[in-house]
Amino acid sequence: MTQSSTPTIRELISFRVGEQEYGVDIVDVREIRGWTPATPLPRTPGYVRGVINLRGVVLPIVDMAARMGFPASEPSQRHVIIVVWIRGQHVGLLVDAVCDILQVTPETLQPTPDLVGDEAHEFVESIISIEDRMIGLVRLEALMPPDEAQAA
Repeated sequence: MTQSSTPTIRELISFRVGEQEYGVDIVDVREIRGWTPATPLPRTPGYVRGVINLRGVVLPIVDMAARMGFPASEPSQRHVIIVVWIRGQHVGLLVDAVCDILQVTPETLQPTPDLVGDEAHEFVESIISIEDRMIGLVRLEALMPPDEAQAA
């Protein structure tokens, strides 16, 4: 018997941060919800907007624009929180909009170019080129380093 050589398909949720599009693996996404104002906490990193109460769970909110080195977001009703699971805890990612659910194969994942620098490599594990779109696949673990995940 021969095994079929069908490629492993991954499903991603793509979202916008400013003019850029990124994606996360759908298995890490717990829910997508509208923007809820966050309660700021003292002495947190600048990219942590604060916390919200999500059905009795205190959920830290990470501003993806600020975390990736872009100007911080000015949240409005149009913004979205993507609730993901990072390092054993739920974290809300503040993004401009959710765009699409994508199905990608390993062949569509291209390495992040060396010229973009170490920080880009830290957050973006690969690039997906679909039609006229370039989508960075986010490395969720890099968004909350171990010491900051414990502090949040």
